[in-house]
Amino acid sequence: MRTSLRLLSALGSGLIALAGCDGGVTAPPAIANRDYEVWLIDQSNTPGRTFGGTLYIYQRAVVESATGVSTGAPATIDLGGEVSAMCLASTGANPVRAHMLMFNSTGSHAILAFVASGHVAILDAASRIPVACLRMSVGTNGGRQAHAATPAPDDSYILVANQNGKLLERITTNYATNQFSLDTSLDLASCTTPSGAPCQSADLRPDNAPIVPGITADSRLAYVTLRGGGLFVVDPKTTPMRIRAEYDKATVAGSGLMAMQIGSSVVVNAGLGFFAYRFTPAAVAATNAPNTPAPTPLLTQVSSLRDGHGMTMTAGGRFVWITDRATDVAEVFEVASGRRTTVSFTSTLSPKAAPDLADVSPAGDLVFTAFRGAIPLSGGALATGSTPGLGVMKVGASGDAGTLQALLRVSNMDGVIERADAHAVRVRVKQTASTLSSVVTSLRRLVAGTQLYAQVPARTPPDRRRPLSPGVSTVADNPQECDHGARR
Repeated sequence: MRTSLRLLSALGSGLIALAGCDGGVTAPPAIANRDYEVWLIDQSNTPGRTFGGTLYIYQRAVVESATGVSTGAPATIDLGGEVSAMCLASTGANPVRAHMLMFNSTGSHAILAFVASGHVAILDAASRIPVACLRMSVGTNGGRQAHAATPAPDDSYILVANQNGKLLERITTNYATNQFSLDTSLDLASCTTPSGAPCQSADLRPDNAPIVPGITADSRLAYVTLRGGGLFVVDPKTTPMRIRAEYDKATVAGSGLMAMQIGSSVVVNAGLGFFAYRFTPAAVAATNAPNTPAPTPLLTQVSSLRDGHGMTMTAGGRFVWITDRATDVAEVFEVASGRRTTVSFTSTLSPKAAPDLADVSPAGDLVFTAFRGAIPLSGGALATGSTPGLGVMKVGASGDAGTLQALLRVSNMDGVIERADAHAVRVRVKQTASTLSSVVTSLRRLVAGTQLYAQVPARTPPDRRRPLSPGVSTVADNPQECDHGARR
């Protein structure tokens, strides 16, 4: 059972795909037919507050039957309620800007990174109840952020990209007992590489803000993308964590983002234009000369009008889709050959989609993509959309084509201003039976009541439709607070 759930998570997480005999991965019928739900995060604040956000959860039957434009009647969770209460009780601060979302290997827990405040909240996925909240360390120049928090496939740790703190941080995990501890950090601004070079320097890697740690299927390597260009391959199992391979900005472009293992390859993208590379993790030795093992470029396109960003895979890992928020397309690469096709998100459903993060259904027939809002809270002008919500793309039989069949709109109105800004999206494959942790969490909540948040009195979550207070700014609040684009 656990093996099957690990494979399901690999298919749904968008960060890992396990290799089959053909170099890709094919979901067995039992896996492809498993029930699932799609989680979407609107990173705009809870109405009337300066923190929080909204989690939308769509059931399989809804997304598979959806056509045209609708709301999809999702379950909604105000992240300014219980999640914020737990973070305030645990850290003394409220969580701000819910930015990235991932699941552990079995789908029992959701890991939510709040980029602006540096919080990582962990939820029991079945009950939707928060079980822990940690705040990352203060790093370079007093910076502290949590741009992304990636769980290891073996469920032993979570790696956190503390972006403006320029720290790679590790949380040890025990999902069975809901025990989580921030135990070590790697300072990417002041460390030294295996070759003896400074980790951060103007000529090699000018801005070592980590963006997303992509962890290999065996949990032994992490490909860490960097804001200013370059990349590190890190051993996350050692204490302290150790760099095993180093790449400079001439080899891997700036504004790095995702790293996803597909079969025997790791695909990395960067958005200072549109860049994609294929790496071979099996070739990484204990120590490696700079820029080795050398990556294979799939596309290197310098452009101020492109913004390669989200990533997922189709056709059992044969193809990788990389979204471009600026041009409203996905570039689709055959991983083995590098052959490329282009799929457009532009349609009558959305004149300006700005497709961001993406994930795929267990059967591989639907690609789900977050469409950005008119006031983007991250990514700058190129991330500006007009129809915030969940895009549902029907994938063609070949796996490298698709048609936008539905848009499930979300909204967060502030008077006449639409502030909704969808960003994170993940597919969660449901477990066939309730896990012990879900039962225990629910019982604790019923028995302990507000003792889960001992420092915070019980309170009713605010009405999501309550307008902001008069005088609140009608422009984006700190729109670049989690900008991971290298300076153009």
